[in-house]
Amino acid sequence: MTTRWTLKDIPPQRGRNAVVTGTGGLGYEDALALALAGADVIIAGRNPHKGAEAVSRIRQSYSGARVDFEALDLGSLASIAAFAGRIATRRDRIDILINNAGVMAPPKRQETADGLELQFGTNYVGHFALTASLMPLMQRAASPRVVTLSSVAARQGRIDFDDLQSERNYQPMPVYSQSKLACLMFALELQRRSDAAHWGIESIAAHPGISRTDLLHNAPGRNSLQGLARTWLWFLFQPAARGALPTLYAATDPSVRAGGYYGPTGFGEVRGWPGEARVPEAALNADAARRLWNETETLTGLTFDDFATTRLLRAGS
Repeated sequence: MTTRWTLKDIPPQRGRNAVVTGTGGLGYEDALALALAGADVIIAGRNPHKGAEAVSRIRQSYSGARVDFEALDLGSLASIAAFAGRIATRRDRIDILINNAGVMAPPKRQETADGLELQFGTNYVGHFALTASLMPLMQRAASPRVVTLSSVAARQGRIDFDDLQSERNYQPMPVYSQSKLACLMFALELQRRSDAAHWGIESIAAHPGISRTDLLHNAPGRNSLQGLARTWLWFLFQPAARGALPTLYAATDPSVRAGGYYGPTGFGEVRGWPGEARVPEAALNADAARRLWNETETLTGLTFDDFATTRLLRAGS
């Protein structure tokens, strides 16, 4: 269903705690909108300077904003564990987690601190580990939501289980597409597992269409084909604030369906008002999603069962 949903439609968020990964672009717009709606927002990112700048800009927009920055490197399992530990001492619960930050199409293969291919390790594995680590805090909330960002690029994605880290064949955009397909599969599988184990988590996927952010400039570079398109064909890209709407819709609207996928509803889902998005066929493969989940537990050494509790048992304890 398509709706002319805007920031004015965000329900009051006062009293709710939100974590948003990413200091610029879509992450900044998510954090700004949630702060304006009254939420207590933590912006999580690698760069303290950019984080401080984002916090300052939001406070300039709204003097009453409750927003802070916390250092988080999604390419480091140690950093993720440290982040979750700090947040547990500063917040009693997390109501909204937005898994937004990402790396896009670096021309040469790079690795995370843990030896994973950078895009797969940051965009997908890092958010998998972050979500697992924050499960105890989210389960203390009344109606916690996890929103994980995918991309229109997921349509071209394929999970190469024989070369998940792209060690034998690294091609920037296909590897990015794989990482974003993995994010979508994770969101859907998290909801299936939450339903089965009564975790009480609502997991939702979203994508921003094609938006004017610095992602293409920062990774492929300004002189790459993608970077030049971003610079000179800017009019084909919707503003970051518009691109953030599907995520904010997924994170806050009461009508959103747990296990759903939301994005722009215009032609090709590249722009337009937020609504339900088409799930690529590859993301509907539940067997592949289970295999990917199990592979990721092995890669991270983390299992959700180590963090999550059955809500029915917790309620009676």
